[in-house]
Amino acid sequence: MTKLKRPLKLIGALALTAILLFGMIIPSAGWMKKTVTSARIVHNSQMSPVIFVPGSSATQNRFDELISLLNTNNRDHSLLKITVKKSGKLSITGKINRRDRQPFIVVGFEDNKDGYDNIKLQASWFDKAMNYLVDQYHFNNFSGIGHSNGGLIYTYYLEHYFNANDLTIKTLMTIGTPYNFSEKQAKNRTQMLSDFIAAKSKLPKDLTMYSVAGTEDYNDDGIVPVQSVQAGKYIYQNTVKHYTEITVTGSESQHSSLPQNRQIVQLISQYILNGDQNGANPNNPNGGAGGPNTPASRNSSSK
Repeated sequence: MTKLKRPLKLIGALALTAILLFGMIIPSAGWMKKTVTSARIVHNSQMSPVIFVPGSSATQNRFDELISLLNTNNRDHSLLKITVKKSGKLSITGKINRRDRQPFIVVGFEDNKDGYDNIKLQASWFDKAMNYLVDQYHFNNFSGIGHSNGGLIYTYYLEHYFNANDLTIKTLMTIGTPYNFSEKQAKNRTQMLSDFIAAKSKLPKDLTMYSVAGTEDYNDDGIVPVQSVQAGKYIYQNTVKHYTEITVTGSESQHSSLPQNRQIVQLISQYILNGDQNGANPNNPNGGAGGPNTPASRNSSSK
């Protein structure tokens, strides 16, 4: 009887092991299938959103007028707005239409105070928002627009959080962005500018970047010195694929008016919304944006 029990125990143990292994294999296979399917969805996604980031003291509604103007000149783009709370939680309004291949997304912050430390914090919150957006909508590329400190948030994000293996940023346009804060002398580099320059090798190499400055008197836009906007060249020029500086003057060239400036609306329409279809060349000063609203000056370079 004892001899018979031992084989039975052995058979039972082997059966239990097989059941346990089988139970582990099924969830693993399901997880692998889900992961592969998710990766295939992202790879095949045709969505390429334009993601806006406002500056300090501005909310997720900062670009409402700009978006209205863009939707007047182009087909309607659906709009999603996200506010990242201090806790890191996301407050979401609006929606992305199912067939919209180029929706507009605005990411704002509950804590939207000025200052380098807060810009770094906002960049980390922006990364959380981007992770949510990619998981939710499965896009693999996008374009970015940042007004004022929004351009600084984008720069810090690209240098410290962006993973080029997962995402491609095709075009970035920063508007009235104070890369050297209020400094007018390039030699007087703020800690922020010095840090940006030190980490510039982390920027995506295939990026096309436009830095737009506004001037009321060729010195500043009422808040940001032109020289501070132009300091962006020390970060992006000869680092990314294309870097172009553009200056707009005249009416609506004040800092707070720049997002809805008609010349800038035209630039966004040409180089971000229609760039892929029309083959806009950032090194062609006349790439289709002519007429009386043509920006006063532009200076471009390729890596």
